[in-house]
Amino acid sequence: MTDRSTPSAAHPPELGVVKLLIAKPEFGPLVLLVLMIVVFTAINPAFASITNIGNALTFTVELGLIALAMTLLMTAGEFDLSVGSVFGFAPVMMWAFFNGGVLSLPLSFIVALLIALAIGLVSGLFVTRLGIPSFLVTLGMLLVVRGSALWLTSGFPQRTWDAHDQWLSNVLVGDFYIGGLRVYMSLIWFILLAVICHYLLTRTRFGNWIQATGGNPGAARNRGVPTQRVKVILFMVSAAMAAFAGIISSIRVSAANPNSGTGYELEVIAMVVIGGTVLTGGRGTIVGTVLGVLILRLMRNGIVLIGVPGLAYNIFIGAIILGMMALHAGLERRHNTGT
Repeated sequence: MTDRSTPSAAHPPELGVVKLLIAKPEFGPLVLLVLMIVVFTAINPAFASITNIGNALTFTVELGLIALAMTLLMTAGEFDLSVGSVFGFAPVMMWAFFNGGVLSLPLSFIVALLIALAIGLVSGLFVTRLGIPSFLVTLGMLLVVRGSALWLTSGFPQRTWDAHDQWLSNVLVGDFYIGGLRVYMSLIWFILLAVICHYLLTRTRFGNWIQATGGNPGAARNRGVPTQRVKVILFMVSAAMAAFAGIISSIRVSAANPNSGTGYELEVIAMVVIGGTVLTGGRGTIVGTVLGVLILRLMRNGIVLIGVPGLAYNIFIGAIILGMMALHAGLERRHNTGT
């Protein structure tokens, strides 16, 4: 009689679970994050202090908000190079309206977000209706938006401190303490929006549309997916999130600088790609993006604490991007071949 239990004994169910875990795009970033924390803490225990963690999380939020929207857009097969410019432009407009007495603070906030939505709408229509690659469209929009911010302000920052006693400041960047850890409201906003984006991408029909649009647009259109509308909406969301992040930053630093956000677009794309979202579209992960955001922001903080010159930051980021791309490619290849 043949022992039917032999195959299952040779391949226990636990190994199957491990293989599925390793195949997930979030696995690599999670391992890297844990390894990075262990190494930095071993070299300088101050890295794991409550104060340092609180400070690092404060700066994580602003780029993280942009990265969440960029994940959705890249999953749909597009990306937005203008987010850094919108990050600087939106708060400039908001505080110009408010400090000039044109609008109240809440209306200035709403108008700034509406302007950002209009920027995203124009980018989306250029990409979908005219068939121009998003790289070229958003590169042009980057220059237009940044140039507008500099021209309108003559290159000078806008004041924000006149509004520090306003309720909007407390809602966006107010703080409170949890066991000695100072937590800003901006971090709560980031967590809330991350949960919403994760649910949207993984549990809704619109999320399925996003993945189908990036994975196989022709097949998606044949199945009735409004691929052009999906992309336009995501460009608008991307611009609005960049504006929201910029406004939070302007309140935190008490200035709306028209040069704010310069270079953010590439760093955000790096965060998303490191997290496991495919650059060519079709597969994205909000959880992975959150890990990617933490990796890059804690990396910047950690290399300073261990005595590495801050100017070497880009070297580390480039190495991480190359390493994670190789890891993602290797894991996906093993998953597809079943080895």
